[in-house]
Amino acid sequence: MVHNIQIWLESISWGDWEIEVASADASFRSYYRLRKRDETYILMDSSLLLESLLPFIEMNERLSAVNVHVPSIIVKNIKLGYLILEDFGSTHYLDVLNDDNYHELYRKAINEIIKMQQADTTGLPLYDKDFLLFEMYLMQEWYLEKYLNIVLTDEQKNIIKTTLEKIANIVMEQPQGVFVHRDFHSRNIMLTPKGDIGIIDFQDARAGAITYDLVSLLKDCYIEWPKKEIEQLAFYYRDQAGMKVDDATFIKWFDFMGLQRHIKVLGIFSRLHLRDGKDGYLKDIPLTLKYVLETGSKYPETQDLVKILKTLPG
Repeated sequence: MVHNIQIWLESISWGDWEIEVASADASFRSYYRLRKRDETYILMDSSLLLESLLPFIEMNERLSAVNVHVPSIIVKNIKLGYLILEDFGSTHYLDVLNDDNYHELYRKAINEIIKMQQADTTGLPLYDKDFLLFEMYLMQEWYLEKYLNIVLTDEQKNIIKTTLEKIANIVMEQPQGVFVHRDFHSRNIMLTPKGDIGIIDFQDARAGAITYDLVSLLKDCYIEWPKKEIEQLAFYYRDQAGMKVDDATFIKWFDFMGLQRHIKVLGIFSRLHLRDGKDGYLKDIPLTLKYVLETGSKYPETQDLVKILKTLPG
């Protein structure tokens, strides 16, 4: 890989830049830092996932147009799958969040969500009911049946089906059609060397519900905050976005969007382990499951599913 990158860099007169591994993500993209004295850039290698490159460039342009701070594209080679990008540094929100700063940092991130939701959604795939359900069924297949090796009874399958339908229906009650990043959490928000926020990993965006990115941020699968504080920050979003909706309705939208996301993520973390050999996500299953059990216990629509999940081994 690095040999091919070196050849390409030499062909565009960047051959004198040092290459070091920056990171890899949950897909088949890799990131390298190019360094020359005090100057650095990021090289994104999508050669194993060429189809992800054009969406990245397109979403980058849509977000830039509404002043969301995404990395500037310096050089692109779509045929080979390489981009040279502005370097946001190596400090993710997850690295710095603590009890003293999380209110301020989350309010900054919420302001970015409000900007993102102004982005053009023309032609974006829809986060519609069918897709919400498709994602949630990953939990049954990959978490319950393949990871936990559960043989579900017909009755359990029926409860799961009915509950997922109810969750999707309630998610669809809230305003739809805004730009949804889909992975807006503490590992995809950077604190740049200049001290501002940089947003990454937005290439899978869809047009969907207003609370999706909010719940990804506030009920993060990698870090947890007190429930009361999370609700206050959710209301901060509602008020800043100028939404006229009562507390109970808004929190129900927020909670059911969280249920949809966390049920899906149980499946995705299991699949990353079983199919892709990425075991690092297994340690994040307990918090994700905790969110599902706590939130699901609050509402009559989801209590039967909670009972099933609580009786499972592991």
